[in-house]
Amino acid sequence: MQGARCAARSRIAYHFRLREYAGLNHTSAMKNGLWTLLKKPYGGEDFFLPDLCSSVAVFTLVVLSELVVIVWVLAQPVAGSFDWTQLAMASLFVQWIVLLSAALLCRLRPWMQRRPLGLAIAACYLVVLGLTLLFTVLAHWALNDGLALPLTWRPGQLIRHGLIALIMTSLLLRYFYLQQQWQLQSRAELAARLQSLQSRIKPHFLFNSLNNIVSLIGSQPDKAELAVLDLADLFRANLEDAAGIATWGQEKRLCEGYLRIEKYRLGDRMRVHWDTDGLPADTPMPLLTLQPLLENAILHGLQPSREGGDIRIQGTYLDGHVELEVSNSCPDVVDSHQGARMALQNIESRLTALFGPLSRVESWRDGPRFVSKLVYSCKQLSLIQKRSH
Repeated sequence: MQGARCAARSRIAYHFRLREYAGLNHTSAMKNGLWTLLKKPYGGEDFFLPDLCSSVAVFTLVVLSELVVIVWVLAQPVAGSFDWTQLAMASLFVQWIVLLSAALLCRLRPWMQRRPLGLAIAACYLVVLGLTLLFTVLAHWALNDGLALPLTWRPGQLIRHGLIALIMTSLLLRYFYLQQQWQLQSRAELAARLQSLQSRIKPHFLFNSLNNIVSLIGSQPDKAELAVLDLADLFRANLEDAAGIATWGQEKRLCEGYLRIEKYRLGDRMRVHWDTDGLPADTPMPLLTLQPLLENAILHGLQPSREGGDIRIQGTYLDGHVELEVSNSCPDVVDSHQGARMALQNIESRLTALFGPLSRVESWRDGPRFVSKLVYSCKQLSLIQKRSH
């Protein structure tokens, strides 16, 4: 019995030592991870401090600091009416610190991006704290002592203003960090969403293309080689980053290659007319935007008909708005295009994510023809390029 109790005590002590060792290891790993994080520089989009030279950042800082000043003045016990003089003097004091801190941090931002994260954070604290203490001494000298007297400082006032500056800087840096993390997460979610919406080459098209290439190798090797190159371009575009924005010129060349591949299969049954002179070649457009519309036109319009048909592509650019229309002849079956709805919805979702909520994709039956039309605005080209990176 005594031996069993000793063994139980030994097991309990052993488990306690294991838990203590695991806790020490976890704490050590957290410390090492934090230390590694602070030692590593973060440049580009990974840097937590935004561009404080931009008008939006300066306006945000001025408004936030003024709100803090108003709250501080309202919290002061006053007898009688509101002390507007105190609000004006406190606003002048705080705004000078905020604007000069923003200017210095803006100039130091490229330098801080090349330095370890811990050093960059320390530089932010030093700039704000240094300016706060400097303006505290200057304000006391100008308002209380008079400019004729030598500079003096009150340690209690310096400590109080310094602590307020440290607390506000910590809150602001935390806000910048959370905002940066939210932006990175939003971009990652947008990229994942666009990747899921990007059109995929259907297996039937791949098999038909390979069969056409095999049939051309013996009789027309030059056309077989061109078909292989066009098919490679399609697969390369299919594997491109879905969030990246190309141009209309690139999309048109890709679609011309796709139509050449289908031409080998359909022959004279497929006739294509381009009317896109009004659409500049450098117009922003995601890859594989027009190609699904052409694929739907061939699959649901030309292929079921023994005589084939024609496809007309019209494109215009006016006042920053892009309009691209694809129309094709189609059989008399009313629901022949119901399978194309998903492709149209995917294109509209991609355009909305990249170019804004005003983007739209429309489709309708116009007598013996079926029409698909996409419309989007690309006026703010710099904003669009920023979304795509």
